[in-house]
Amino acid sequence: MPVTSVESDAETLTMTLVADFAVGPERLWAVFTDPRQLERFWGPPGWPATFDAFDFRVGGHAKYHMTSPQGERAGGAWEFTAIDEPRGFEVIDSFADDNGDPIEGMPSMRMVFTFEATPEGSRLSNVSHFASADALEQVVAMGAVEGSTMAMNQLDAVLHGLREFAQGKGTQLEILDDQHVRITRLIDGPRELVWRAHVEPELMRQWMLGPDGWRMTVSEVDVSEGGRYRIAWEPEEGTEGEGFGFDGATLLVDEPRRIVQTEHMTGTDWPSTTNDLSLYEEDGATLVTLLIEYPDATTRDAVLSTGMVDGMEKSFERMERVVLA
Repeated sequence: MPVTSVESDAETLTMTLVADFAVGPERLWAVFTDPRQLERFWGPPGWPATFDAFDFRVGGHAKYHMTSPQGERAGGAWEFTAIDEPRGFEVIDSFADDNGDPIEGMPSMRMVFTFEATPEGSRLSNVSHFASADALEQVVAMGAVEGSTMAMNQLDAVLHGLREFAQGKGTQLEILDDQHVRITRLIDGPRELVWRAHVEPELMRQWMLGPDGWRMTVSEVDVSEGGRYRIAWEPEEGTEGEGFGFDGATLLVDEPRRIVQTEHMTGTDWPSTTNDLSLYEEDGATLVTLLIEYPDATTRDAVLSTGMVDGMEKSFERMERVVLA
């Protein structure tokens, strides 16, 4: 993981994040000063950012919002106070309302980004300066340490490009914490078709089958927000196993970039998970990212022990071979 430390200091009223990357400072500069690239990592997993404005000049402002799997929004605003290309820049960082205006009563902080060369590449130092100990404590209590760590640990995929970062690695699993895992897979095909493969029943039946020897017997899908879905599988003749299925509801749709759904194993009292699927296209390839929220670590481990990730890889291979060919 790129982040090497995140420390808060009550004496100096600062919170400092340090992360190391295998690219030069110029590449870091380019990522942090391009809103389209910032959107890919600035929000922590499950809360992706959208920059609605980005006026990169001293005195200019940036406005963004992050959206939760349930559709909740949290806004932020930057005022650029110093720019020293490509070594770094400074902003006044504020919590913002739906109009992008700072929220009265919420802390603002001076945030300093510094990019410096290292023998291995470059180092990011992100230092937030607070006006009071209460303001520092409030931001830390809101999860700033955990959130900033998870956000910056998403940056490698942006710095290196999708094909360099993920091609040939298959389906990758990351355990983020007791409740969250992230699964990624690079698909060699356009985002629009990958999206359709995930939401159109006739395409789902062609690839979403797990290991060979299974067929999808139910594919009732309503991907409108608030809509319900139900899918089920049965083993083909000669294949061992018992049929099973999932049902749930669609919470959020941002076609063709993101869909969030609950998932429950039909006919069981297992708790539901929240599955946050996002698609990002670059150079004709699409990065599929699935963030799964479990109720607890026990449920997480029980589901992962079923061989779910191996089954997903078989399905993704079939998608490329059958749907995208």
